Amino acid sequence: MNNTLIQRRTVLLGGMLLGAGVKAMAAPEPWPSRPIRLVVAGSAGAGGDIFARLIADPLGKTLKQPVVVDAKPGANGLIACDTVAKAPGDGYTLLFAPSSSILINPVIHPKLPYNAETDLVPVAQVGAAGILLMTNPSTGFKNLADMVAYAKAHPGKLAYGSWGTGSSGHLAMEGIKAHYGLDMPHVPYKTIVTEVTDLIANNISVAFTDIASPIPHMRNGRLVALGQTGSQRWPATRDVPTLAEQGYKFEADGWYGVFAPAGTPTAIIDRLNEEINRLQKTDEVRQKIEGQNMIVPPSRSAKQFAASVKKDAAIWQGLAKVTDLSEK
Repeated sequence: MNNTLIQRRTVLLGGMLLGAGVKAMAAPEPWPSRPIRLVVAGSAGAGGDIFARLIADPLGKTLKQPVVVDAKPGANGLIACDTVAKAPGDGYTLLFAPSSSILINPVIHPKLPYNAETDLVPVAQVGAAGILLMTNPSTGFKNLADMVAYAKAHPGKLAYGSWGTGSSGHLAMEGIKAHYGLDMPHVPYKTIVTEVTDLIANNISVAFTDIASPIPHMRNGRLVALGQTGSQRWPATRDVPTLAEQGYKFEADGWYGVFAPAGTPTAIIDRLNEEINRLQKTDEVRQKIEGQNMIVPPSRSAKQFAASVKKDAAIWQGLAKVTDLSEK
């Protein structure tokens, strides 16, 4: 075989191999092709962890890859948010966070280690509800007026708990204090679980909690609900009046949301949004959400959810500034 023919065959073979390489490079790995990590801004066993698992399990079945829940409590969700904000935008790391972690932290902590507006992309809303104002039965309080009357008569004596500085519970009570002129020290907890435990043990007399964690303890008489925030009474606490019904207007609803790191492909975000919205409308998931004292929100696209987040941020951050909670 002469050298010219060998050279031609070599060039032809090289071209075929190069073409195959280009095709391989042009065909990205289908998503998802490995497990997805869902980082929860909260402690294991608390409301966020409960709701994350309600979505994670059926979502994993739909996507045919496990969605692994990873609870990261602390600093009102700041640790979890920072973890996801710094993760690759490849669709394999997502954030599950309450509205307070997203909306309030930027005001309370102006020097965040991430940019809340640009480093986290809204994907889908999960549930809608308020938060609960709880007390130990030993106080004898039955409603908001009872708590206010005692706090006025005993300045500085009635401490209250929340699940951290900058949480919606912290902000809601500071608003009540400002409105009624109360002196009530704040006791921040790292997790809602420890906060509820201390309420039951009467180590703290009153506290704002999430909408789900105290329900079993209300039913067995170990805790009493004084009121709930939001625009309506929620499924499992229909006998508890809202704060607005008791004379203190606080109608902003809370929610949980799924967020992705910046740079996550739009196709992945839209797919996740579609599947999460669809799952919440199924009887099985809807009943579980309502069983945890939340309602299923109207379906919104990722862009619509982002617009809703921006609108809610203006409300909560405005209150945070009025109550002067920002770090100096």
